Amino acid sequence: MIKKIGFGLFAMTMMASCVTSKVYNELEGKYAALKRDHRTIENELAALEKNRAADQKALEQLDAAYKKSQAEKNELQGKYDAAVANYEALKNSYTALEKNSSAAIAANSKKNRELLQQLEDKERTLAQERTRLDRLQDELSARAKRVDELEGLIAAKDAKMQTLKNAISKALRNFEGKGLTVVERNGKVYISMENKLLFESGSWAVGAQGQKAVRQLGEVLGENPDIAVLIEGHTDDVPYTGTGQLRGNWDLSTKRATAIVAILEQNPQIDPQNLTAAGRGKFAPVASNDTSSGKSKNRRIEVILTPKLDEITKLLNDI
Repeated sequence: MIKKIGFGLFAMTMMASCVTSKVYNELEGKYAALKRDHRTIENELAALEKNRAADQKALEQLDAAYKKSQAEKNELQGKYDAAVANYEALKNSYTALEKNSSAAIAANSKKNRELLQQLEDKERTLAQERTRLDRLQDELSARAKRVDELEGLIAAKDAKMQTLKNAISKALRNFEGKGLTVVERNGKVYISMENKLLFESGSWAVGAQGQKAVRQLGEVLGENPDIAVLIEGHTDDVPYTGTGQLRGNWDLSTKRATAIVAILEQNPQIDPQNLTAAGRGKFAPVASNDTSSGKSKNRRIEVILTPKLDEITKLLNDI
């Protein structure tokens, strides 16, 4: 096994030495595209949260409109009841007036017909209002149900990421205090591995201890096929002064990221389509480069795990 690994590393070194500027430019283009995709995913997640808040506000507005319409209905009902009482009074008056002159009877008959017409108009208005209120209630119930489903999906995603973070922490417990940290924030899991755990200075060949850590991480990732995995390589700000195989820190960070991908690809349970490698060079430090300890923290591999948002996006499109 050791001979095979050595031979593979030798082959990778030989291939890297043949990298042309065209391939490097293609890698830079792919990294830029991957960076845009990463920003797009973050923007989509922010948009989802914004849409959820907007839907909650719309739900509250619909509820207020429903209560207002219910009050209007009650007011119409009161007017209707008053009109009925008035009608009964007029009806009694009509009976009494029948004993009087024919002119008075005719006038009261006309008034009664007008009142009857008003009652019919009010009944039609009430019927239309009932129909509108029923439709509004159905719409309100459907919207509330979709909002509840969306909140449930988001909560489930957050719980899954917390469970994933715990599983990774447990799997990599032996490497705690050796340059490895695992944190969960903003719905994502971040695994940071300092280069002292993975690489020799100026090299992108993963050492034995680093390979063990990456394989143990891969075992957890293989059990979570619905997670997108972004592997980022980072360096400090000290210029690269090694062999001509590399063009600088950015190139080194990219090769280190792809070296981690190569190890993860050996796990048949991991879908390669879920893996993305990117080099960020010195441009995303987590500590000051003015101290040796800060430089050590900046020389790292970050594995960023993001939940896929297909279900949430589909539900938002249905709202």
